[in-house]
Amino acid sequence: MKVSSIHFVLAGKTDYKDLAPVFPDILKMFLEAIDQMPEEEELLQMLIELNMVDLEQNRKPEGYNRKGKVRLVFPMDSKEFYIKTYGKSNDLKPIADRISEMLTAAKIKFEVKENDRVDFD
Repeated sequence: MKVSSIHFVLAGKTDYKDLAPVFPDILKMFLEAIDQMPEEEELLQMLIELNMVDLEQNRKPEGYNRKGKVRLVFPMDSKEFYIKTYGKSNDLKPIADRISEMLTAAKIKFEVKENDRVDFD
């Protein structure tokens, strides 16, 4: 199974707390794009709140690492997050472009890398 990923590496002094203002919009857009938007508003709010508590305290958040073809992951060992997909059917580029636009609009410094860590499952 082919794994592909697009990484958003936080640059300079950018930290997790800097993602807090834009993260809810990123998560909503991501869930809509992968057709995983929860039917119940309470579930969506819970996903957002779980991540926001960590971001506001400048800690690594959970992201969206549920079973599915596309995931939003915050790795333990570096200050970044990435979207990854399994198989050829999911094109990450449109999602990555929208995330990049949102980060840029929020004046967050970052670098984009593709397939940077292909040793993960």
